[in-house]
Amino acid sequence: MTPLLEVQSVSKSFGGLHALSDVSFEVAAGEIFAVIGPNGAGKTTLFNCLAGAAAPTAGAIRLGGERLDGRPPHEICRRGLARTFQLVKPFRGMTVLENVKVAAFSRHPSAKQATAAAQAVLDRVGMADLAEVDAETLNDAQLRQLEIARALATRPQLLLLDEMLAGLTATESAAMCERIQQLPREGIAVIVVEHSIPVVTSLCSRAVVLCFGKVLTRGATRDVIADPRVQEAYLGNAHT
Repeated sequence: MTPLLEVQSVSKSFGGLHALSDVSFEVAAGEIFAVIGPNGAGKTTLFNCLAGAAAPTAGAIRLGGERLDGRPPHEICRRGLARTFQLVKPFRGMTVLENVKVAAFSRHPSAKQATAAAQAVLDRVGMADLAEVDAETLNDAQLRQLEIARALATRPQLLLLDEMLAGLTATESAAMCERIQQLPREGIAVIVVEHSIPVVTSLCSRAVVLCFGKVLTRGATRDVIADPRVQEAYLGNAHT
């Protein structure tokens, strides 16, 4: 069976800086997969390459067998890959519904269709009661929900979640994890970048560990976390 996402020998250089070097892994349909590693490991650069914000220097990225590398972000989004950002920036002066509607236009040509699709997504993520609220007045947990709602409005096959638990309370984090766990049941595979080892272990069946832009190891999450090299490179720096 062909994997949903194939990352093959992807490298990314910025002048003399090698942010990614020969990174390879696969993600299956319906999987929640983790990318972990210490700060500066290349996780954000990898997400940028996957989503089209940066073009790989070498290697190939395929979604459903189709090449994504080198394509612009809007085209990659239409092909079924969406991402969130750790720093959520809603569109200023717009309601929650209008924010999601902007994303829905990627799939729906008319304003009426986009509005209906956006409302359906808000119902789906439990934000229907906030539809007419100014997005700039949302708290951290609500902003993260909005970020997921905007991504879901593009109807992705694969969703990249960048530290979606940052700044949340334990209760808010638990609710967010529950939402993430529902995504595969909705036909959406997920890649998470997350620093919390308990969260990664509970959410993700498999993981890849990056260190200085290279793959340190990959495999079943519990096996990866138990690897002494990961303990030294990642867990040993978790407090920094």
